[in-house]
Amino acid sequence: MPVLFGVRHLSPNGAHQLVRLLNERQPQLILVEGPSDLSGLMPDLCDERTVPPVAMLAFSSSVPVRSILYPLAVYSAEYQAILWAHRNQKECRFCDLPFETFLAFAENHVQRQLAQLQQDEESSGQQAAEEEQNTTCTVYQKLAEQTGEHDQETYWERRFEHNTQPNAYHLGAAEYGRQLRATTLHTRYEAAENLLREGYMKRQIADALASGIPDDQIVVVTGAYHVAGLESCAPLTDAELAALPRLEGHATLMPYSYYRLTSLSGYGAGNSAPAYYELLWDALQAGDLSDTGYRYLSSLAARQRARGLLSSSAEVIEAVRLANTLAQLRGSKTPVLQDLRDAATACLGQGALSTLSLSLAELEVGSRIGTLPPGVSQTSIQQDFYRQLEQLKLDSYKSLVEKKLELDLRENLRVKSRKSAFLDLERSFFLHRLQVLKVTFGQKLETRQEKATWAENWQLRWTPEAEIQIVEAALKGETVELAAAFCFKEQLEAVQSIRDVAEVLEKACLCGMPQTVGYATGLLQGMITDADSITEITATAFRLSNVIRYGDIRRLDAAPLLPILQQLFLHACLLLPDCCDYNPKDVDFVVIGSMNLMNLVALNHDCVDEQRWLSVLRELSSRDDLNTKASGFATAILLERGQIDSERLSVEVQRRLSPGTPADLGAAWFEGLALKNRYALIARLELWERLSDYIDTLDDKEFKRALVFLRRAFANFSANERTDIAENLGEIWGLNPMQVSEVLNAALTTEEQSALEGFDFDDF
Repeated sequence: MPVLFGVRHLSPNGAHQLVRLLNERQPQLILVEGPSDLSGLMPDLCDERTVPPVAMLAFSSSVPVRSILYPLAVYSAEYQAILWAHRNQKECRFCDLPFETFLAFAENHVQRQLAQLQQDEESSGQQAAEEEQNTTCTVYQKLAEQTGEHDQETYWERRFEHNTQPNAYHLGAAEYGRQLRATTLHTRYEAAENLLREGYMKRQIADALASGIPDDQIVVVTGAYHVAGLESCAPLTDAELAALPRLEGHATLMPYSYYRLTSLSGYGAGNSAPAYYELLWDALQAGDLSDTGYRYLSSLAARQRARGLLSSSAEVIEAVRLANTLAQLRGSKTPVLQDLRDAATACLGQGALSTLSLSLAELEVGSRIGTLPPGVSQTSIQQDFYRQLEQLKLDSYKSLVEKKLELDLRENLRVKSRKSAFLDLERSFFLHRLQVLKVTFGQKLETRQEKATWAENWQLRWTPEAEIQIVEAALKGETVELAAAFCFKEQLEAVQSIRDVAEVLEKACLCGMPQTVGYATGLLQGMITDADSITEITATAFRLSNVIRYGDIRRLDAAPLLPILQQLFLHACLLLPDCCDYNPKDVDFVVIGSMNLMNLVALNHDCVDEQRWLSVLRELSSRDDLNTKASGFATAILLERGQIDSERLSVEVQRRLSPGTPADLGAAWFEGLALKNRYALIARLELWERLSDYIDTLDDKEFKRALVFLRRAFANFSANERTDIAENLGEIWGLNPMQVSEVLNAALTTEEQSALEGFDFDDF
């Protein structure tokens, strides 16, 4: 029987002891647990320019995309076995099921889950309780409790990672896997998958033996859980091999990160402190395991000092002593991570773990991202992505640490080449295309209004998830641009309204894709005649307005959009008066929102019929049979545009806030008026005189009803604005303005609070 070396998949001592065994045995063949059809990636893994952590990624060729991932750190036993074979010119290959079979398993995962749910319902309550008590997680938890350790990670590190005696890890891990296999219950699907994998690996061993390689010249590197299965199972037959399910797919290498390797990231074979385990690996390589604690605590102190927190050398020395003492009390010679944390909390954090939390995260998890040589990525869209990163000088932003990127989309006239002149614009196109593909590399931030047309701010942060998202986009196109175009095509084929088309059109403009803009323009032209919703029409017009405004800066010919904008604007002008009937429930969303968008379009473009728009506003402002809040808002727009003078405003206020006008209608009109241009309103003393006179005419019932609307109208005023209003009222009432302001803005007294307790604003 060949040597079966069971490991934990991310185990520094496992990798260290495996290399020692390989050096002693010098085997002809190393079989490594991993999809057998990924062996072709091994040369790239051994490239001296490859820096772990990296991962092998396989994904299906069909939608929805199914994917499987095999991460490798520098201290992964599998990675060290591959490197050893390469350096010693020995044969090495993967021996697990093909990745296309694993993809088929992923495809059927939902059906298996449903079947498992049905099986659980049919099983007895006692059996279900027994299964609940014997999952892998609960077995780990009980093991830690019985050994007096903090958790399973601490148990594993103290007994396996720190045991450097020859063969101790080899024998101990195999027995650990055997016991875990005997005590952990799996569903019949999980058990069948494990047996199938072991049968396939056993077939690979049998084929190697049949080729003439002696059994003592073969080393099999596999998870410790599978050692017992490989010892007892039979190899798959030819018929069983032929019957394996397959889902066609592709495979590639991708950079990975230490964060992604943590248990927090959801990878089942990860560990909670990958950067710390690298410290442990370095110490094992140097032959001094105690060096891990020294480097951990001194690095932690250095990080604390960098944050402006005091951490003296004496505290570090005391922490080392305490960690060693804790380890001895717990039965080991060398402190494990939990001992080091406890010592650091006591000596460097003065008893507060929160003081050290940021530094601990950096030290234990780290921010490292692996790298691959140029051209190693196997999909064309990955190659295009990395090529553009280099061309657009965004390589430095490929980091786990968020970085801000400020773009100026205008032509840079200080450079000679066209490529440099439009560098920021091309960056913007690239980042917007990634957003269309839902690649989480860049997040667009808000920009100050005065720079909105030519400036963009982005927050960039690289994650392995982004790499997976890029790979999954390979089914949509060979390049980032082609994939984005495919996404736009799918979206346009599924649109339900002109607003949906305008949204795609605007995004295509941001992506610098004129062909998509042209296709969406033609589609929009054919749909606008049937549009009858004021909200859809105005929202569409506003999006087109943005595209036209940004067109020049983004090198887009927006001329074909101008007739469409004119048609939409005219259509909205004709529809708006009929939408302003008395419907308080929808007035804010339907009417006020639409009026505001139309006004912005009219302000930004000379091509629309502004005189018609002003005529519509005058009609809305003067009519008494329409929603009074909408009439007030129309008056506010006219006032802002200089179409109403002080005398006309005074007359309108007196008319709307007259004793004959119902309180709720008058207050709602004032609420609409106060939605815009507040400082201009505050400056008009005659307005507040009319409001004061109006309130004086109300009886108690009318006052309470008006109070509801007035309270809502003033709710969004700032403290300074309310102070200015109070001073106006003080002047009108013949009182000291400052004293009135202090009284009106003061906190409520106990008596005033009691008076309000019985007043329910919702009743009105």
